[in-house]
Amino acid sequence: MKIYLARHGETDWNIENRIQGQVNTRLNEKGRQQARELAEKLSEGDYQIGAIYSSAKSRALETARIIGDKLGITPKIQQGFEEINFGKWEGHMWRQVRELFPEEYQIWHNDRRYQVPPGGESYQQLLDRLLPALGDIAGKERENALVVTHSAVIMTLMSYLYDTPFEDMAKNYKTGNAGVVELDGGLFLRE
Repeated sequence: MKIYLARHGETDWNIENRIQGQVNTRLNEKGRQQARELAEKLSEGDYQIGAIYSSAKSRALETARIIGDKLGITPKIQQGFEEINFGKWEGHMWRQVRELFPEEYQIWHNDRRYQVPPGGESYQQLLDRLLPALGDIAGKERENALVVTHSAVIMTLMSYLYDTPFEDMAKNYKTGNAGVVELDGGLFLRE
């Protein structure tokens, strides 16, 4: 069984390079088109998806619904797949965060896995909610599953699985809007 992680389609905040996190932004028209193109790709390829799960955030859920309509599958909202919570940094651009929160940013920048932005969560806390959610899916699904989620979720998971520095996640594992990563569901089965 395979688990495919797909990033949601584009939002206006993606274009503006704003930190979205827990803000419930919506897809723009390009994002909806990207979702339709991904749906087409998933319907024509050898993906054989039997279930679709999604973050509850509008941008992910709308992407999942567009794909689900094409595949004839109703997406299920699953807790644990939401984007990382960047707290007070959300809505800002990274350059603004460095200017407005210089000390907090430097502490976080030096240890991104465990440090928490003001009012947010660490990448480790994201992993602590993500891994059980993936384990639930791997334990109950027999067919391949699609999870529609967010950029930091995918990058964090890939950094963890491949044991690479979290500071390099964007360089190593950046996934574009409506991009897909394939993983073996067996990685998440609990003993």
